[in-house]
Amino acid sequence: MYYAALRPGEALDLREDNLVALPADGWGEFLLSNSSPRSGTAWTNSGRSRERRGLKHRAAHDTRPVPVHPDLVTLIRAHIHTFGVAPGGRLFVGPRGGTIGDSTYTEIWHRAREIALTPAEIKTPLAGVPYDLRHAAVSTWLNAGVPPTQVAEWAGNSVAVLLRVYAKCIVGQDVVARRRIQDAMRDDDPGQ
Repeated sequence: MYYAALRPGEALDLREDNLVALPADGWGEFLLSNSSPRSGTAWTNSGRSRERRGLKHRAAHDTRPVPVHPDLVTLIRAHIHTFGVAPGGRLFVGPRGGTIGDSTYTEIWHRAREIALTPAEIKTPLAGVPYDLRHAAVSTWLNAGVPPTQVAEWAGNSVAVLLRVYAKCIVGQDVVARRRIQDAMRDDDPGQ
């Protein structure tokens, strides 16, 4: 979720068909087409809490390209080598072949959080839920200077939503921004 800014439902529904490129070295690419968001049994046609749907805020058959960081390429390749691909093409399945339950990955998340964070950090909302990995990825892309239009496309947000939700995360960029403006406005004619 962190390396590709996936929503939990997108990660749970990641399938072999979504793997456009997983090179032995360098960046890969996903082409997302579906998600399995948690909706609750009253809101699905199947009566299950998760149901396969199109991407959030997209037309039924729209897709979304997502760059795959080299570290995630390595992890996905190792996962497929170790566990294979489930019938239907899903990469991540529960112990009995079904969808991984929220309680399962939430329990693991809380255990990992206790290992990774200091006692003081554990008391804060820092990395409180797995969805925070998506927020961290989008924030990292913006802070790296990736144009908001590109980040919005990769994350599956509109630019308006992206700037409303993530504008406050872009810290420490003022010096770089001023330098860029100065460079853009610099008069190349030394005689003036």
